[in-house]
Amino acid sequence: MPAPLLFLQHISLTFGVTPLLVDSGLAIAAGDRICLVGRNGSGKSTLLRIAAGLAQPDAGQRFAQPGATIRYLSQEPDLSGFPTTLAYVEAGFDADAPDSHRALYLLKELGLGGLENPAALSGGEARRAALARALAPAPDILLLDEPTNHLDLPGIEWLERELTGMRSAIVLVSHDRRLLEDLSRTTIWLDRGITRTLDDGFRAFEPWRDTVLEQEASEHHKLGRKIAMEEDWLRYGVTARRTRNQRRLGELHAMRQKRRERRGPEAAVRLVAAQADLSGRLVAAAKDIAKSYGDRPIVRDFSTRILRGDRVGIVGPNGAGKTTLLNLLTGALVPDAGEVRLGTNLAQVTLDQRRETLDPAASLSDALTEGGGDSVMVDGQSRHVIGYMKDFLFRPEQALTPVGVLSGGERARLILARAFARPSNLLVLDEPTNDLDLETLDLLQERLADYAGTVLLVSHDRDFLDRVVTSVIAAEGNGRWIEYAGGYTDMLAQRAAAGSRVPPSGAGVKKPTRPPPSAPQQTAPRSRRMSFKDRHALEALPARIAALQDRIATLNALLADPEFYARDPNRFSQTTAAFAAARDELAAAEEQWLTLELRREASEVAEREP
Repeated sequence: MPAPLLFLQHISLTFGVTPLLVDSGLAIAAGDRICLVGRNGSGKSTLLRIAAGLAQPDAGQRFAQPGATIRYLSQEPDLSGFPTTLAYVEAGFDADAPDSHRALYLLKELGLGGLENPAALSGGEARRAALARALAPAPDILLLDEPTNHLDLPGIEWLERELTGMRSAIVLVSHDRRLLEDLSRTTIWLDRGITRTLDDGFRAFEPWRDTVLEQEASEHHKLGRKIAMEEDWLRYGVTARRTRNQRRLGELHAMRQKRRERRGPEAAVRLVAAQADLSGRLVAAAKDIAKSYGDRPIVRDFSTRILRGDRVGIVGPNGAGKTTLLNLLTGALVPDAGEVRLGTNLAQVTLDQRRETLDPAASLSDALTEGGGDSVMVDGQSRHVIGYMKDFLFRPEQALTPVGVLSGGERARLILARAFARPSNLLVLDEPTNDLDLETLDLLQERLADYAGTVLLVSHDRDFLDRVVTSVIAAEGNGRWIEYAGGYTDMLAQRAAAGSRVPPSGAGVKKPTRPPPSAPQQTAPRSRRMSFKDRHALEALPARIAALQDRIATLNALLADPEFYARDPNRFSQTTAAFAAARDELAAAEEQWLTLELRREASEVAEREP
């Protein structure tokens, strides 16, 4: 086994009263591929900073081989004092061997030109410049803290290829599961201040972690039983020699102390999305929509139909117009051409993962209650804000903490808490995975799978897309967007099978949706002409649907009365039956409207034909 280039031993560090690192360690040899995993706030970034020599522990030893080059990518890089991004990257080389060609190559691959003024960069651009600087000298050791943040999908795939081809030893902290699986050969788990090492990549981590936690729980249970037995002996046992009694009493005190000092596993986020009544069968229908900014087309001749229960992912490079397309499909933006029709009874909640709606000066409590005292409405029910904070792993003493000083992971959990408290049947998620730890990502994925409504998702997380979406709308360049069935990997396979041929504008492979059993898929009718009766029915159906929705709302309000059944059981049964009948009638009316709408579109095409 080669000697390590860098190792940390018995590292301890305490912030405030709670130890962050307790007897932690890290050993890095030439060519290692290590992923460092742990919950948000577990100390991963701090351990990387200590490894880089940028932070000092309270106790422990750090040793680096003389002459070993180490480069560290921080989540908050400092570019001050450099005239251009190129000068900043070149400064990352050894003083006597700057390589301008490699520096420019890396900057251009990361979407920068080299002449940018660092003071004028956005946070994402500064991170990409810092990534170029870390990669440029091909160091002996590369310490990367969330390198995929602010990278689009092409950028993430390029980074993965670049890292794979490097000879550097790499320690990687990332929430990108696919990147961890593809690159890592060793996994270090930082949990409750202690590091545990698995001599295998991230693919093997989760079963191993679960086994470790099960063994720990079993040992804790055995300790409790042994303490109980010793306490019973102390009360009722036969008196033995005094020295033996003192020894056993000392052992009992030691076991009690061990139990008191034990830090149990970190709690999981309690993530439950409040759900509104079902939306209509059709959620959104876009026909030949277009949007341009100046001479640049963002969306061109795009059509799609989104039905209740669909999970639609939107992917593409930075600047392709993903958020613009999302806003067009939800009615937040009016197209320059074409038409977007929204379905009925939509209750939309948007997850603003860019955090533009968060006031940095507001307290955590005010951000959750919107300044409304000490209660927050969750799914229509009032809950004390402290209790709701605990569901998302916030401590009671954080209630008055300004939002601006929260970590990235804490702000991400705050956004989830705000969004999931409001009832919805349409979730619009714009980069929801940023800064979430892997456990919270898994839970979010499970909740979206159980969600009864519709999901529109913009994401650069390949694994998350594969696990969640039923179709992918992908940017193909020059304003073209194509829809593919399945997840991100399915999209890549379909592109490869098509030999990179782009379908006609607005075409694409329509997704196989997963509608509820009571709402089967509709196909376009054979007839291409509409009768007078059909046209009349199409005009009358919206009013009928609205009336049925009003009736359902009235009946639902009656059934919500907890005393209704006790007061009048017969009327309660009649109301329940009427509610079910109205729901069925509404579903049938929506199906009829969808069928006639398809027929109307086919008829218009036929009328334009010679």
